[in-house]
Amino acid sequence: MKIENDIPLPAAGAGIRAHSEELRKELGLFDLVMAQVLLVIVLDFFGTAAKAGSAHVVFWLVAFVLFFIPLAMVVAHLNRLMPLEGGLYEWARLAFGDKVGFLVAWNLWLFVMLYVAVIGLVTTTFVAYALGPAAAWIASSRWLILAVSFGLILAMMFLTALGLRVGKWLSNAGSIATLITLAILIATPLLNRGQGTLAGYHPLRLTMPPLTVFSLSVFSKMMFGALSGFEYVAIFAGECRNPARNLTRSVLITAPFIALIYIFATSSILAFVSPEAVDVVGAIPQVLRSGSRAFGFAAFIVPLAIVLLFVNYPTSFSVYFSASARLPMVAGWDHLLPEWFTRLHPRYKTPVNSILFLGAVTLAGSVVALIGVGPQEAYELLLTWAFTFYAIAYLALFAIPFLSPNDRGLRPRLWLRLAAVSGFLMTLLYVVLSIFPIVDVQSSWGYSLKIAGGVLGANALGWAIYRAGRQKEGDRSDDGPGNS
Repeated sequence: MKIENDIPLPAAGAGIRAHSEELRKELGLFDLVMAQVLLVIVLDFFGTAAKAGSAHVVFWLVAFVLFFIPLAMVVAHLNRLMPLEGGLYEWARLAFGDKVGFLVAWNLWLFVMLYVAVIGLVTTTFVAYALGPAAAWIASSRWLILAVSFGLILAMMFLTALGLRVGKWLSNAGSIATLITLAILIATPLLNRGQGTLAGYHPLRLTMPPLTVFSLSVFSKMMFGALSGFEYVAIFAGECRNPARNLTRSVLITAPFIALIYIFATSSILAFVSPEAVDVVGAIPQVLRSGSRAFGFAAFIVPLAIVLLFVNYPTSFSVYFSASARLPMVAGWDHLLPEWFTRLHPRYKTPVNSILFLGAVTLAGSVVALIGVGPQEAYELLLTWAFTFYAIAYLALFAIPFLSPNDRGLRPRLWLRLAAVSGFLMTLLYVVLSIFPIVDVQSSWGYSLKIAGGVLGANALGWAIYRAGRQKEGDRSDDGPGNS
């Protein structure tokens, strides 16, 4: 089904709805709320936010007004109009055509592939903190990191193949474990303050940040990295019950709660660790270890909290992985990828070929990431690459309300278009500043070239794949129905 701008929107989405009838409708409102918590609360960026020091509250407030609230509004608007399996990919394709839709899906897919590739780095770091100083070697052993990566990625492939009937319970468990751990983190400085082991704690202190490239880079990373994700669950629209209503409600329910968590959790980190000394890979376990003395006889809570925190990563990555596996399937429905990607498991109705392909390239990414750099730089490279690809897809998301053709019927009222412009500009700021590192790296110029070259090269490859596919489709059309 080739989409052109003169096809009415309801007719354009009808084919996707027809294919979606084959899928199991497993997700209700509670499952969607839990998934939003798991995907939007990105633990990696608490350490990034702590790099802003006492200015983090101002940064968070600015990010909420200029990015987070506009995102929630735009996602609610687009989901109401287009509750389709494939989410943002289909929104962009129906708004701007196949070319833009394909590149949006390509960048979303690269985002998940690279983001999931950090799972070995994160897991070994958290295990090292949970076991104490004697286990510090675990976080720097490349062979162990690779072994853990392979094991967890293979497990995600298996769980994704089983479908959301199993996956939603894993997601719900991960969300609950994350909320428990963050509650302990937020309570840690309060307990230390009560015990007299913490001199001062001012979680809502407003400090104006310095206007430097470094501070703007920190702001853009914490803004986009931490506050994106509301639209990702919409990829499962065809597997939701009443997606037009429940996906929107899940955004409105979780947004205020998530905003408060980010402010107070970042303040808790800075109560124990200076911005210079924060471990961007494991900031939360680092602080839980530092503040454990206030727990007294209940000090066992700290390693338990770190274990619960670890649960967040395989569960959230599993949701990302599962959603990303749907993108080639839906693109195959639209004839933008080979039909091979659309084949469903006869029992579980999951895209097994797409899952195998995504798992293979993710395993390869986890190997390549560790070549020639240390774990901290590898982590920062993977994270920045991943979220820069994600941000490119977000540029299309925010462009839909104010740049889509008028005859598509996707342009909302002026106030929502202005909100979309704000989100677009903030996302563009993140893309521009993504090349500046916020951790010590072997070479700043080398790091910047890796980020820029990787993003530009990957999108050039995506464009070439799209053009080759279109040319192949054209050749088939020219052959005629009876020719080989």
